[in-house]
Amino acid sequence: MEIILCDELLQEIFHRIPPPSSSAVSLVSKRWLRLFRSSLSALSLRLSPNHASFSTLSSFLSHHTYLSSLSLSSSSSAPAAAAAAATSFSDSLLISISATCPNITRLHLATGPVSLLPLLSLSTACPHLSSLSLILSRNRLSFHFLSSFRALKSLTVVLVGNVSPESSPDHYPSSAELQLQSLCLSGIRAGDYQLNWLWRNCSYKTLTKLVFENCDGVGDNYSFSCFMKELKNLHELELKTCRSIVSLILIKLAENHCNYLESLLIYDGGSKDGLLHFIRETRCNLQKLDLRLPLDLDDNHLFEIGAKFNRLRVLRLQSCSMVTGEGFKSLGLALSENLEELSLTNCDVINRHNGFLVELAQNLKNVKILDLSYNHMLLDKEFASMISSYCDLRKLKLRGCSKLTNSSLISLCKNCKHLESIDLLYCHGFQIEGVEFLILNSPELRKLQVISTYGSCYHSAENVHSGQFAFQAVEVGGYMACFFAIFTNHRLRSLWNLIEDLV
Repeated sequence: MEIILCDELLQEIFHRIPPPSSSAVSLVSKRWLRLFRSSLSALSLRLSPNHASFSTLSSFLSHHTYLSSLSLSSSSSAPAAAAAAATSFSDSLLISISATCPNITRLHLATGPVSLLPLLSLSTACPHLSSLSLILSRNRLSFHFLSSFRALKSLTVVLVGNVSPESSPDHYPSSAELQLQSLCLSGIRAGDYQLNWLWRNCSYKTLTKLVFENCDGVGDNYSFSCFMKELKNLHELELKTCRSIVSLILIKLAENHCNYLESLLIYDGGSKDGLLHFIRETRCNLQKLDLRLPLDLDDNHLFEIGAKFNRLRVLRLQSCSMVTGEGFKSLGLALSENLEELSLTNCDVINRHNGFLVELAQNLKNVKILDLSYNHMLLDKEFASMISSYCDLRKLKLRGCSKLTNSSLISLCKNCKHLESIDLLYCHGFQIEGVEFLILNSPELRKLQVISTYGSCYHSAENVHSGQFAFQAVEVGGYMACFFAIFTNHRLRSLWNLIEDLV
């Protein structure tokens, strides 16, 4: 085989090998190792600042000639006193990448703050870079370097450090129009006026996704308001832990009639009045709504959501502490025709209003994806009555539903014949006989996962008919292997008996 197969053919074969088996290719020979490295298009590395050798890293990266996506993270979080060392480490990484990865299009650098000069070198050496994720320090903060990345479409910036005494509004003239499609900002404070350059130079015509995370401000409110006023083509908006600015952003969206908005996510900190105003005044037709607002979401919001967004296809609600069963019943009636995915995670109303899930399911029979994770008081009786309405269910998550028993699995098998994926982690009420019954009676179920005691996923693959995998156990404790496959009952029972013997 070494002689018959040319390099190009081997590389093409390596491209088609599924991930669980691809790691074994590099062990065959030096030639296969070289060709396997050169065939990789994506690479993720976790580096230690204390043991990193940049010459070794450069040599390693130089063997990956077709690398287009690179993700680098640090194995240790540096304290504030070591901020300068973290910056030096990240700058050296950027220099290595600039020298060895000219074809890279996606870079995620989460090792520490970076400086201006290495970023300018990166823009010259990697002209095709379209996605960039990095950390910037508030000390000498500037966004002018972005004008050098001509192909940039997606930008993620995390701001760290204290506000510089010299921090002041950025009065440099606008000299570029960034054709960004996705912008994600994290850690913004009220005094980060250098952000104004971004609002003045980011094209409102191309931006379709905007994300704020752990932000207390938006820079200068006037510059941001002017930017939002022209932002007509926004499709996705995410606000995570941004209580101080949620109301401002939602009101601006409603005022400026952002008609193309399809997806809205708000986590951990909202505004009751701001959200209610947005729902009532907006002209957009939301398709996806994801809310985690334990103290800022009540029945009034659910009534308005049902009245305004009756074409909603995905609804995800987490930690609903202030809503009642009546609000959910009204919402279920309004969304009965189009809703395909429903998530009620850690939903307190399940404990307070017995039977509301059954009534909700009777109105939402088109749901194909259902997530009821961490509803610790969900019982077999209500689950069995509810699941009978979801005959076309394809994916189900019951993670952490500790009160459910094997009876629920039997009801699931009887009613959901097309089930493809199920999550039963941390469901301590299920016994081995119930899981075996589920596997033997769910012909379309297929999945393989390896998960540690602490929940770290070391291997995950779907629709894999053959292959092998290996992993290094770096955490103390037991590891769980879940096998779901399509077999005849006889072969599957033999496999199940083999797993029991191994355990």
